Amino acid sequence: MSEPASISSGVAARYATAIFELCKEKSRLDKLETGIEELAAALSESADLRAMIHSPVLSRRDQGRAISALAEQMGLVEQLARGVAVMAQNRRLYVVPHLITHLRALIAEEKGEVTADVTSAKALTKAQSEKLAKTLAGRFGETVKINATVDDSLIGGLVVKVGSKMIDTSIRAQLNSLQNAMKEVG
Repeated sequence: MSEPASISSGVAARYATAIFELCKEKSRLDKLETGIEELAAALSESADLRAMIHSPVLSRRDQGRAISALAEQMGLVEQLARGVAVMAQNRRLYVVPHLITHLRALIAEEKGEVTADVTSAKALTKAQSEKLAKTLAGRFGETVKINATVDDSLIGGLVVKVGSKMIDTSIRAQLNSLQNAMKEVG
């Protein structure tokens, strides 16, 4: 990880821990989870919002008003709304994507869940996702939440990442392995 990314991640982790603990204390983790998903969706859908959180031109005050208005409009849980307001006041809004990642991890840990990043050649059906989650839960001993993406360059099969473990059953990986074996022979 590069130094600026690790610094951003460290800053976000401190904010995330504080927000998480405050919500846990008030039994509002379900509202926090809903809020971070809405915030993540807003970030992915709005180029203006992404530009605003990274803008060095906007003043602290303007960023604070903008993020507070957004939090109010979205109905974010009070602890999350106040947390991002403090981040704006401290010129730290650029770490909001890292904040979301850390909050998701803290909530998943609290629930006993583990997230599996699954990449497939075509979209998984609901039944396939459920079967995969059940299989992975048996292997990892925890509830597994599937984060599915599609990459048609895999040709077929799956690439599953759970924590630091990776299972690559894609046809692309098998073809690469075959190609390497043939290079050794020839």
